[in-house]
Amino acid sequence: MDNIYFIGAGGIGMAALERYFLSQGKKVAGYDRTPTPLTDALMAEGVDITFTPDPATIPEAFRNPADTLVIYTPAVPADMPILTYFREGGFEVMKRAKALGLITRNSRSLCFAGTHGKTTTSSMAAHILHSGSIGCNAFLGGVLKNYDSNFLLSPSSPYSVIEADEYDRSFHHLTPTVAVITATDPDHLDIYGTEEAYLESFAHFTELIPPGGTLIVHTGLKLKPRVQEGVKVYTYSRNEGDFHAAYIRRDTGSITFDIVTPRGTIRNVNLGVPVEVNIENAIAAAAAVCCTEAFEPEVIRTALSSYKGTKRRFESWLKEDNGRGRVIIDDYAHHPEELRSSIASVKALYPGRHLTVAFQPHLYSRTRDFAPEFADALSAADSVILLDIYPAREEPIPGVTSDMIFQSVKTSDKVLIPKEKLVETLKNRNFDILLTAGAGDICNYLPEIVRISAKS
Repeated sequence: MDNIYFIGAGGIGMAALERYFLSQGKKVAGYDRTPTPLTDALMAEGVDITFTPDPATIPEAFRNPADTLVIYTPAVPADMPILTYFREGGFEVMKRAKALGLITRNSRSLCFAGTHGKTTTSSMAAHILHSGSIGCNAFLGGVLKNYDSNFLLSPSSPYSVIEADEYDRSFHHLTPTVAVITATDPDHLDIYGTEEAYLESFAHFTELIPPGGTLIVHTGLKLKPRVQEGVKVYTYSRNEGDFHAAYIRRDTGSITFDIVTPRGTIRNVNLGVPVEVNIENAIAAAAAVCCTEAFEPEVIRTALSSYKGTKRRFESWLKEDNGRGRVIIDDYAHHPEELRSSIASVKALYPGRHLTVAFQPHLYSRTRDFAPEFADALSAADSVILLDIYPAREEPIPGVTSDMIFQSVKTSDKVLIPKEKLVETLKNRNFDILLTAGAGDICNYLPEIVRISAKS
């Protein structure tokens, strides 16, 4: 197909595919609900994106089913007019996950799956491979700040790095050469229904690794892998497993440690983004690369020190000056365990400082399923600013509001506000360390928050 049309073109996972097809010389167009910095970037790169769900906005070049492939995200409603137009018009229409699976099927795929941690670990692994002699093609779920992109291209490399999304069982379309599973805390229960079904989906993912491949699993998971004969299985964690850290040293603004692997110890790894959770993330990334012919210990050491992080993953927006002044950090944390880990990382970085967390819950169903766990995680903060639920793809669920979380937060200094009042609320607070968290649009307020904070 010469023309590729994307429905949900502004999604971060869709963006990587759009950039891939542009690199292949294809014409690329699409639709999304609203303009964003990402859609602006894609349009500047050559993607023709419209923001009206009317089939009349489809460019003429994309109206021939003989030479147009349509790719959509499962978050798009089934009755969306543009999707209906293509389906009724006899076009080949497929989910993003299937397209990604087809593109990477003949590569040696390093696939990172898990409830949380997959964006950072896959980005670290992509940076390691891209820094080495073999390179990689990478399809990531976050914008890697080293390259200002979530897509890396190395035409001669046999390796692909893929963030394997469990939503809607998307990762079942992949064929991993190396699969890493970071966590299996239940999530997306609107899709899976039960924790057992969620774990079953991960177990099936492990079955997709062909003989000769490798599975790397975080220690202590409830998951029971079902690998084929001939698949090697390793474990990892911060303190134990086949891959683990040793001799961890902390200094002002730095973390250095060794990574112990079955192929030897990689000594004196200095994290480019020195937060506690990245010790384990770096181990997972190094473990995946260690299980390939691209294993180059010095490259791993150097790449992890030059890794700048991924946008919206523990991203620094305002740094203190000589140990003084306000700090603002933004994190995509939208699951209770992610939020707990993010808060713990900030407190470890700034011991004894006053931490304010502004959290925007993501999805009614997730709030309904995990309200007590969210409240418990937030209770570790000194002050809490809780926003209304960001609905994303969902319609409201009767009785489900952010108040389900708010009432159980033990922190005495807490407020529940609409997102439109976030900047005003912070302007009237003399906060010290601020963590903004959530997978919705809370990040859109950060430029203004930084502006008023720098003036204070």
